[in-house]
Amino acid sequence: MATLAIESTVMDRLVVVGGTPLRGTVRIGGAKNSALKLMAAALLAQGRTVLEDVPRILDVQTMDEVLEHLGASVQWDGSAVSIDTTGANGVDTPYELACRAGATSGRGRSISI
Repeated sequence: MATLAIESTVMDRLVVVGGTPLRGTVRIGGAKNSALKLMAAALLAQGRTVLEDVPRILDVQTMDEVLEHLGASVQWDGSAVSIDTTGANGVDTPYELACRAGATSGRGRSISI
């Protein structure tokens, strides 16, 4: 029989003592903040970038629209997103779209990158 002990230090951890050794895998879901940064970074790479386990939430959909506005092709297959920057040549994003994406520092009608 295994005993569980939860230790609280700077980082919480779960310690399993005794019993049968644990084996297997744990699937970790995609993180929004990482996905947004990686989607934007795809603009720096030529050609196609594929990201897996991307959460389909509003912020990510907004970034999808920003990339498409800049000329990138964005295709979804489940939780994987393929970003092709071959046709990306835009430098301006409409102000409303940029605000939805969190770039609220500008005051004009578009945001230049």
